[in-house]
Amino acid sequence: MAIKVKLDLMMVKREISLTELSEKVGITLANLSILKNNKAKALRFSTLDALCVALKCQPGDLLEHSTPRTSCN
Repeated sequence: MAIKVKLDLMMVKREISLTELSEKVGITLANLSILKNNKAKALRFSTLDALCVALKCQPGDLLEHSTPRTSCN
C-alpha cells in the first residue's frame, strides 16, 4: 500500500503507550495496533482527528505517501 501510518514514530516522540493512547482516543487496543502496524485498509477522519488531538500533531505527521517503484526497461 502506498500510504503508511507513522503512528509508532509519533508515539515514541510523544512518549505515550498504546494503552494510554487507546484510552485518550477511544479506540480499542486491537484497532490501534492495526493502525500502528500498517495493517489498516482505511482510516476514518474522526479517528485521524482524535489521534491528532491526543498526540498534538497534524495529519501529515501520521501519514506518509510512498510512491511504488516501477522498473525501467
